Amino acid sequence: MIDKYLKLLSNKIDDKVSQLQMAIADGKADDYAEYKRMCGEVKGLLTARLYIIDLQERVTNDDDDE
Repeated sequence: MIDKYLKLLSNKIDDKVSQLQMAIADGKADDYAEYKRMCGEVKGLLTARLYIIDLQERVTNDDDDE
């Protein structure tokens, strides 16, 4: 059950990362500070996504143990 919600969250993160990457590629950052902020947001979202993947694996493995 929780796997469905983790997957939904992961997909939303992927969408946001794609939006930010497109904005960076299109030169939407007004200055270097904005560029750095956008890159930092992408990095943070990707880190969060890794945590979600780890949690999904742990939940799946715990379900298998029962």
